[in-house]
Amino acid sequence: MIKIYLNLIQLIESMPLISIVTACFNEEENVREVYEQVKAVCSTLHAYQYEHIFIDNASTDNTAAILKEIAAADANIKVIINNRNFGHIRSPCHGLLQAQGDAVISIVADLQDPPTMIIDFIKQWEAGYKVVAGVKAASDESKIFFAVRKFYYSLLNKFSNIQIIKNFTGFGLYDKQVIESLRNIDDAYPYFRGLISELGYKATTIEYHQPQRTRGFSKNNLYSLYDMAMLGITSHSKVPLRLAIFFGFIIGTSSFAISIFYLIYKLILWHSFDLGTAPLIIGIFFLASIQLFFIGIVGEYVGAIHTQVMKRPLVVEKERINF
Repeated sequence: MIKIYLNLIQLIESMPLISIVTACFNEEENVREVYEQVKAVCSTLHAYQYEHIFIDNASTDNTAAILKEIAAADANIKVIINNRNFGHIRSPCHGLLQAQGDAVISIVADLQDPPTMIIDFIKQWEAGYKVVAGVKAASDESKIFFAVRKFYYSLLNKFSNIQIIKNFTGFGLYDKQVIESLRNIDDAYPYFRGLISELGYKATTIEYHQPQRTRGFSKNNLYSLYDMAMLGITSHSKVPLRLAIFFGFIIGTSSFAISIFYLIYKLILWHSFDLGTAPLIIGIFFLASIQLFFIGIVGEYVGAIHTQVMKRPLVVEKERINF
């Protein structure tokens, strides 16, 4: 009997491990539902064992308490609680790097990433793909926001020196080789979506319709969305910096040509031609705005360099459960 039991344990331990990672912040309305839906899906994967890692970014509601309750009842649930809120970039990436599975799947806590797609991801992984990316073909969110996001990804693709996966938010499956490569990069503020393309592993995409959030409110404000957008550009493109040179050359050449034109015009019509102050004021404000814009672009790149040079950890953990 003991031998049978030991053989059973050995069989279970030899089964491939699927790691599900969910980053959360103030998601007390959703974490239990995410846990139950993921558990229901993983219970049908008889050839795999699984772990579900929740990384809580120092929530101020009851999210951490609910996660502790779930973890006490289910050994498959692992919980990381951060010392403070380390932001929407660093905390999810840290959670992914803690996963030890043969495949790692990232799912958000607000249920806008359908857990049922875990099965589709694993099928593509079994077919040999190292990256299986969930791509939003449509969304129940605001049409304006969806159109802006599509425009941004198109713009980023044109600016970038690599092919970025369009409408990809990080929802997908990553082979353990991909996760190991990410660990070796040691990026202090990683643009995860771009890094996946940067690594160049064999990848495929699966389209899905993103449902609307049914509980709670999105924790992404305008600043966090801007932060993500600028991080993508500064991490994967030098085009904005070079545009400053091109604009400077074009505007300088144009200004010189216009000044020569006005000089000749004034010499010909000395008594009747009066330039006035309006064109001068408009020109000064225009050139000043262009300068401020490109100083801001340069500042974004300097800020990105500053973040990398400091080499601070992605997060500092307060507590780990079931690891």
